[in-house]
Amino acid sequence: MIRSDNFTAALLMMASMLFFVLNDTLLKMMAGEVPLYQLLFLRGILTSVLVGILAWRMQSLHARLERRDRWLVLVRMVAETGAAYFFLTALFNMPIANVMAILQAAPLTITLFAALLFGEPVGWRRMTAILIGFVGVMLIVRPGTDGFTIYSLYGLAAVACITVRDLATRRLSPAVPSMLVTLVTSVAVMVVFGLASLGAEWQPMSARSYGLTVGAAFFVIGAYLTSIMVMRVGEISFAAPFRYSGLVFALILGYVVFDEWPMALDLLGAVIVVGSGLFTLYRETRAARRTRARYVPPRH
Repeated sequence: MIRSDNFTAALLMMASMLFFVLNDTLLKMMAGEVPLYQLLFLRGILTSVLVGILAWRMQSLHARLERRDRWLVLVRMVAETGAAYFFLTALFNMPIANVMAILQAAPLTITLFAALLFGEPVGWRRMTAILIGFVGVMLIVRPGTDGFTIYSLYGLAAVACITVRDLATRRLSPAVPSMLVTLVTSVAVMVVFGLASLGAEWQPMSARSYGLTVGAAFFVIGAYLTSIMVMRVGEISFAAPFRYSGLVFALILGYVVFDEWPMALDLLGAVIVVGSGLFTLYRETRAARRTRARYVPPRH
């Protein structure tokens, strides 16, 4: 039943967002205790092993990639590495809800650059929503004011990396297994930050830090799995708006765990960004439905 599948997809999307935010929360709890490079390398080992087992069980390891797909995977690896660095640097120095609010601009930037680079249609209504969404981002970042920090730019840099990553993912051939791409990316992030950690002094970790690192790795795996399951259940257009539940989870956990609560301007900016994103998703869904309605299957 479509309605039941859509309900399941919505729950999976919210579960994916919750797992991502729980991962971010556990990592933020170690800010100042464990160097970022060391933390990402150790989490990368656990994540790569678990993803490798899943990819093997799903028989995704034997796929052959075309040359074009190999280049796209390479671009995706570089972008994912940059996103991890910029996002976690911002996360360790800003309220978690503020960083998550900035990241909600990613669907808008992806829509914008998909139109500019790939010629995907974007009408004036969606373009207006994108511009309004960027106004919301500026309310959160507030450049030139006392509330502005360099880490706000790190958040924006993470959005840029996520945009490149997702645009590269869009161009991958449908035959490329998702778990293989996830594994290659996870290994690349592990290797890059492992090499980077060699130039910094490693800090001894307590049992608490090891426990938080293991927990973060498992939550990331849960997020990967549920995000893949979303793509296979129900209608993506129905489930996509539920990705904004991540901001709600970040607000709750930020307040409960770190005693953080965004300023009124931050909340207003977040509402504008989310509203613009929801409107953009709505317009994309309508456009897709009109395209399907105009399609006339060929007669045999």
